[in-house]
Amino acid sequence: MPLEQKKQYTVEDIYALPDGVRAELIDGEMYMTAPPGLTHQRLVHFFDRVIGNYIQNKSGDCEVFPAPFAVFLNNDDKLYVEHDISVICDK
Repeated sequence: MPLEQKKQYTVEDIYALPDGVRAELIDGEMYMTAPPGLTHQRLVHFFDRVIGNYIQNKSGDCEVFPAPFAVFLNNDDKLYVEHDISVICDK
C-alpha cells in the first residue's frame, strides 16, 4: 500500500485564504497562525523601537518593519513567512 502524499501548498494558496485568516508556508506545508495577543504586540512594539533607535543612533542604513511584512526567500513559492520584526539592510 503506497504512502499517502501530503498536499504541497504554494504562495497562491496563502493568497486564496479568506480575509483575516493568517498562515505561513514552510516547505509547502501550511501552518495556520492565530492573531497575536496584547502581550505579544507590546513586545513587538518594544523591540521595534529599541532596534530602530539603535540603528538610528549608529547612523545605520537599515530599516525596521513590524509584521505583517511578507518575506519571500530564494524565489521559492513553497515558502512564505511573516516575521514579527524584519530588519532590511539591502537597499
